[in-house]
Amino acid sequence: MMGVDMGVPEPELVAAGREWQARGTHVPVLLERCLALLAPALAGDSPVYVDTTLGLGGHAEAILTANPRLTLIGLDRDTEALEHSRRRLDRFADRTHLVHAVSSELPDVLERLGYEQIDGALFDLGVSSLQLDAPDRGFAYAQDAPLDMRMDQGRGLTAEDVVNDYEPGALVRVLRVYGEEKFATRIVSAIVRERGRSRITSTARLAELVRDSIPAPARRTGGNPAKRTFQALRIEVNGELAALEAALPAALDVLAPGGRVVVMSYQSLEDRIVKQAFAARARSTGPIDLPVELPGTGPTLRLITRGAEPPTEEEVAENPRAASVKLRAAERIAGADTGTGRERSRRSRRPGAGAPESS
Repeated sequence: MMGVDMGVPEPELVAAGREWQARGTHVPVLLERCLALLAPALAGDSPVYVDTTLGLGGHAEAILTANPRLTLIGLDRDTEALEHSRRRLDRFADRTHLVHAVSSELPDVLERLGYEQIDGALFDLGVSSLQLDAPDRGFAYAQDAPLDMRMDQGRGLTAEDVVNDYEPGALVRVLRVYGEEKFATRIVSAIVRERGRSRITSTARLAELVRDSIPAPARRTGGNPAKRTFQALRIEVNGELAALEAALPAALDVLAPGGRVVVMSYQSLEDRIVKQAFAARARSTGPIDLPVELPGTGPTLRLITRGAEPPTEEEVAENPRAASVKLRAAERIAGADTGTGRERSRRSRRPGAGAPESS
């Protein structure tokens, strides 16, 4: 891995991560790396930390264990996952706020709880282990289930609604944009023919249609041919990219000086949003020909990873679901004037501004 925080994590942080893994039902992705990156921001007397995608509570439990004075604000739109985390984190109940909310609702959650700033935040994007492993949730193409894919099963369109009710052109756009599927037109043609005969209601039938639509040579590489279609439908059903585009700037806006945000994404569309949001605040917006930085135009973030960090071979061997993860982290610059809090769009005139430190 590259970046500024390449030192060996503090022993107590490593111990906290391994303690959770021994008890947990899954292995949290890049757990020890996240602990090490967040540690400097959470070293104060009463740090406030937000987990915007709480999931099964693995990262949250390790953070709470390693930081006995920390207050956790945990968000998740999945009520089943939230209840699981509530039980797992019960011994920390006096310093946790677990909220049924989408990450984009972070400003409202903080206002209701009375917090104006936070010291750290984690975004662990994508689908959770609970959602993948529960057959009735419809996220996995490897097992037959109803076409649902909602992270919050109490509201919204299902994948069945999208597959059967979207106009062909809109469905092609979903597969192309969110799944980066080059055979989107062929797949949608097969779907339209099938739904003309009977409604498509199962993951197995959809996966079969996708497989039969893709030319045989293309099916031999890249894993399961239904992977991109299922990803696209999941993103559409849950509005995942729109939520990230709203939630990440909101978290950066309330980050205290010296505070840190860590984001783990699992596909290129998510990572592109994160990269752009970080880069926009890590450079100056002032005129390039002025000898001094104008107030409110300087960088407000310092990048603490060099690009997107992939998992190590050891991490992937221990946790195969980490294979596609890309991690980025940034720190709020102490004394920086955020101005309006809007994203920045111009290059810095100072070489290296906002760049990560050398290891």
